[in-house]
Amino acid sequence: MKIYYNPKLKELARQLRNNATKSEIKLWQQLKGRRMYDYDFHRQKPIDNYIVDFFCNKLQLAIECDGYSHQLPEVWEKDVKKNKD
Repeated sequence: MKIYYNPKLKELARQLRNNATKSEIKLWQQLKGRRMYDYDFHRQKPIDNYIVDFFCNKLQLAIECDGYSHQLPEVWEKDVKKNKD
């Protein structure tokens, strides 16, 4: 399966990395530097029209940390659409 990197979202992904939630920071501490069974994870990865919190290409695994921002109606609606895609 090909993963489509979206360069248009690069700057937004950078902003999200710089403004991570506490849960994202804690999870990143466990995933970075191949600490999780030597798998390489990336954070705030632009894929297609979305930015996933964490992504491992080898596993084809995307991880989303739902926090307070996902309770906002506009974010919740995007999450519902993302799950359908």
